[in-house]
Amino acid sequence: MRAAVPAAAAALLTVLVCAAPPAGASTAPHDVVTWAASADALGTGVAGRGHRLVVHTSVGGTGVRVRLSNAFGDRPITFDSVWAGIREQGAELRRGSNRRLTFGGEPSVAVPAGASVWSDPLPGSLPAATDLVVSLHSPDAAGPATGHGMAMQTSYAADGDHTAEESGAAWTTSTGSWLYLDAVSVRPRSGTGAVAALGDSITDGWQSSSDLNRRWPDYLARRLHRTDTPVQGVANEGISGNKVLAGGAGQSALNRLDRDVLSLPGVRTVFLFEGVNDIKAHTGVTAEDMIEGYRTIVARAHAAGKCVVGATVGPFKGWGEWDPAAEAVRQEVNAFVRDGGEFDAVTDFDRVLRSPYDPARMLPALDGGDHLHPNDKGMQAMADAVDPTALDCDRAP
Repeated sequence: MRAAVPAAAAALLTVLVCAAPPAGASTAPHDVVTWAASADALGTGVAGRGHRLVVHTSVGGTGVRVRLSNAFGDRPITFDSVWAGIREQGAELRRGSNRRLTFGGEPSVAVPAGASVWSDPLPGSLPAATDLVVSLHSPDAAGPATGHGMAMQTSYAADGDHTAEESGAAWTTSTGSWLYLDAVSVRPRSGTGAVAALGDSITDGWQSSSDLNRRWPDYLARRLHRTDTPVQGVANEGISGNKVLAGGAGQSALNRLDRDVLSLPGVRTVFLFEGVNDIKAHTGVTAEDMIEGYRTIVARAHAAGKCVVGATVGPFKGWGEWDPAAEAVRQEVNAFVRDGGEFDAVTDFDRVLRSPYDPARMLPALDGGDHLHPNDKGMQAMADAVDPTALDCDRAP
């Protein structure tokens, strides 16, 4: 006799076919992002390879949809089999939970170079804080691949199409990156929104514990869930090494703002926490340059009807690129964030992280070891410093 299907898995049992919007179109207003990762160029696509991608939801809801991205591709890519299920352990899925996703009612979709596409919604509900597994296969992947390099989460790859299988037996290659998947949305209760954290490696989670969801946005998602605030979704749009003004480690925050943040469904607030990479690189960037970059992001977010929370740049004395000149720029930038009046709210991560004995240095108990990236305790301290009420504001475009 077949075992009973667990309740969380039963939410994804029935296949529903309905028309999706054209590629690049926004999803319905009541859709809210529950997980996201910034797109970047990531190696070369391999034809015939499958990817089993593990992601962790923030807000729960019905009508799960996924967004597949070919943002950095130089040719169309076909996905002929895309499935979503609930993780049991490793690459194994919970029995009965894996269901095929469709695109405009079809089981396959071709995504043009530079574009992305949303799937049709699945029926049923997906709980908050769930490991959702998206399995996808492309018969013609080639050229530059799109993905997110530093996932801090183990996912899997396999040769051939094993996307429909709930067993993890074929998924023998592990990877620390996400390929082609850059967002997941759900339809939560009415009035629910999301916050998108635009950041660098600290937001991306470097020095936090892998596979345990201990990045500061993860801690924030758990806190918001306990607080029962209208803002429940959290999108982590951090890229390791990213800068506000210049490209290199991903496109600059200015250049990726629309794709990685403003295009996400249900985002009510942009949480801007970037700048240390611009400052420590010693490329001649001044505090005035940084402030102008911040102002541009705020203006564009406000024009899109989003509120913006600004975060101060944390201490990094002890990191190899620190010097008094960089510290002076950091202090001037932080003074603007605190007192410039441009942001709808401010979170003072500098105050939370700095040592009382040397304010240019991170408190040792919160230091991940390199004097720039906080450890798990530091990540939680950052999330605890965010005022949940500051994430909910009404702005008309």
